[in-house]
Amino acid sequence: MLQKALVLVFVAASVAGCIGCGSTSSHYVYAAIPAASQIIAYREDPNSGVLTQISGSPYSVGEGAVSMVLHPSGKFLYVANPGIGGTAEDDISLFTIASNGVLTEVTPRTPLGASASQPELLVMDPAGAFLYVMNISTGLGNISVFSIDSGTGALSQVLGSPFSIGLPPLNMRLTPSGNFLYVSVAGGVAGSNNGSVAAFSVNGGALTLVGLTSTDGVNPYGLAIDASGTHLYAGNNAGASSSIAVFTIGSSGTLTPVQGSPINNTFSNPLAMIFDPSGKYLYVANQGSNNVAAYSIASGGLPAALTSSTTTNAFGTESSPSFLVADTTGKYLFVGNQGSSAGIQGFSVSNGSLTALSTYGTGNTPNSIVVLGK
Repeated sequence: MLQKALVLVFVAASVAGCIGCGSTSSHYVYAAIPAASQIIAYREDPNSGVLTQISGSPYSVGEGAVSMVLHPSGKFLYVANPGIGGTAEDDISLFTIASNGVLTEVTPRTPLGASASQPELLVMDPAGAFLYVMNISTGLGNISVFSIDSGTGALSQVLGSPFSIGLPPLNMRLTPSGNFLYVSVAGGVAGSNNGSVAAFSVNGGALTLVGLTSTDGVNPYGLAIDASGTHLYAGNNAGASSSIAVFTIGSSGTLTPVQGSPINNTFSNPLAMIFDPSGKYLYVANQGSNNVAAYSIASGGLPAALTSSTTTNAFGTESSPSFLVADTTGKYLFVGNQGSSAGIQGFSVSNGSLTALSTYGTGNTPNSIVVLGK
């Protein structure tokens, strides 16, 4: 069970190896396959969610490619390569993206540098100025930060990088403003086994610890921030602490628990959390309950169960749903399942409710997906 992989990969089976078979859309899906050290590229029809594999795909990438992120310009794709089979690579690949979705790697790859290894997760600020890399090798972990050349996409390490976390990192998210980075961690507050969220202020990419706040639960793998940047949500994943903690985000980046938080998630092991593109609905993949719960956001930021279509506010999936991603049009939600028959399920979305469409086999376990819509 790959609990640490927090980004959905969407790989469609039995798709044609051509470009433009019946779709004129400029939407593209890129999926990383760590075991094969490859990226598979697809053209997506936003009217149906159908994928057509791009000619020349899959593309070779660094060993064990585990996480990807797109530049907001749509020109560059970055991939974290930790290595595989005990062999460390510890670098970042840069690909340029052509107008037809074809990828071309720009070499040499960028090393993480001293004191940083096993990159697990990439995030980028909304302006596309900085790339943040969550490294997990030391147990306590750290964050490497790179500035991005807007013309070439080249990476340059920010002074002071990597920045220490001090606790085992699980996930991270940036506020929409890019001013604060939040890292969920295992442990934290002295005398407590609960997980925590570390808040960092961001100045020119450099990180300064603002504070550490308990989530009142264990292993907060799930992490989401609303579109306004006013509330942060953490899904506590372990055992009886399956819950969702909700915090207001202060002007200095400090977190304050919302009254009534954490809320009982009802289901077990909430692993992944995302907002739909409209920002109206929060979706939670419950790995232990084989479903995705849907919430609207009530006054004050607390999630309220969406019961418009089901009495349980949840939609069934295959076993061990672990990843979520919304199509850029907001019309589809894709769920990655990591059970005995690893696969991807596609759902159509209407007013927050989900309707199952298709299930796809994935072959080797996928670990990350990005969706580009132009």
